[in-house]
Amino acid sequence: MRSWLTALTMLLSLPLLPVSAAAQDWPSRPIQLVIPFPPGGNTDLMARALSNELSRALGATVVAVNRGGAAGAIGNAEIHRARPDGYTIGLSPNNAITTQPHIQNTAYSAEGFRYLCLVYDNPQVLILGRNAPFRDFQGMLAHARSGREALVYGIPGVGSTQHILMAQLLRAAGVDGLAVPFTGAGPIAQAALAGQIMAFVEAATIPASTGLGVLAVLDHQRMPGLPEAPSLAELGMPMRGTTYGGLLAPADLPDAIADRIERGCEAAVASEGFRTAAERLNAVPSFAPGVRFRERFLAESQANRALLQELGIRRE
Repeated sequence: MRSWLTALTMLLSLPLLPVSAAAQDWPSRPIQLVIPFPPGGNTDLMARALSNELSRALGATVVAVNRGGAAGAIGNAEIHRARPDGYTIGLSPNNAITTQPHIQNTAYSAEGFRYLCLVYDNPQVLILGRNAPFRDFQGMLAHARSGREALVYGIPGVGSTQHILMAQLLRAAGVDGLAVPFTGAGPIAQAALAGQIMAFVEAATIPASTGLGVLAVLDHQRMPGLPEAPSLAELGMPMRGTTYGGLLAPADLPDAIADRIERGCEAAVASEGFRTAAERLNAVPSFAPGVRFRERFLAESQANRALLQELGIRRE
């Protein structure tokens, strides 16, 4: 009986050996960091600022790869279905996880990932397009009142954080406009530079990297990096909007590898190199461990379900 039990114990332990060995050897090759948006946007800029420091912290090359489209759903689906071996991770903002599954048929839900660490938490700003027929916030509202869909603004996908915030802002002001969807913040910024759209909401990394003007900060106070831009509270609209994000992995990633990435992420976010790059982009580095990061995303996912219904934005 004892020999039979011993043999059974050995057989049951066999499937665990490759996972344990893989965790001990990890990382032995480059790590792919999937960015679920095109180049030039807030997520892309933050991911690339982090990747060098994360490479140093983990002792392996971290290669940033853009997989834009469908408001982040294409790239996040790739992260979700990747092998859970630690060699494919991603950096995603909140909306692609907490909102998109409620408005399109995504291959994932907010519960379907391993949350590794929060990386940044950036206030949003209202950005002025080049050649727009107004120069300040009140001018934008006056132009919006001049005719139906007179105000043409960009959004990085229907139901994106920026779409929701702009819809809330215009509704609170009693005006409307024409929303033009793009695949991400980078293409929106290019359209704004070309004079194709008049305004859009995005992270303050965008005016910092493009030189576009800022009409307002979606917060209760001004940003140190944008001292000339008034807050919405100053303009009589006490509304706050932020986008935040962090590192994700497939749900079945082994604890040993997840813990190593979390520790490496904490060191990368605290590094002088990342903080200097973030400051240059008017971004706010913000580390939180995987457990707290997951709790925040899941709570927002539940809240957004009700908010989308209120705004009349439904699953396609």
